Amino acid sequence: MRVLDSDTDGRVTACREDELGDGERLLLKVGRRRIGLFRVDGRFFALHGVCPHAGGALCEGPLTGTTRTADDFFGFEYEREGRVLRCAWHGWEFDVESGQSLADPGLRARSYPVRIDDGAVVIDLRPPRRTTT
Repeated sequence: MRVLDSDTDGRVTACREDELGDGERLLLKVGRRRIGLFRVDGRFFALHGVCPHAGGALCEGPLTGTTRTADDFFGFEYEREGRVLRCAWHGWEFDVESGQSLADPGLRARSYPVRIDDGAVVIDLRPPRRTTT
């Protein structure tokens, strides 16, 4: 686990872009937060490391896909390979891009915006802006 200090503006430089290959992750500790940084199909995603289901080690679980019934009765299709994060404690599954639970539409792991800045992977830890209408 890599230990980092957050910048005063709420952003943290996690690593260089070329440090993570596709399908790899980097576990981070930033202050009291645990964060998982994932590279999937060349894109970076960051999720809060604690599972919202029961406080488990979410980002230490495997990156997998989903299985669904195919058009014929006996067939199955494997989908979303490398895009589903399964919690290491109870196996709850979350979309690595959005943090959305696959089992419970009301449950979501916190995701953080990630950008590439001159070859550095930067995670924005600031609370999301709320819009008013």
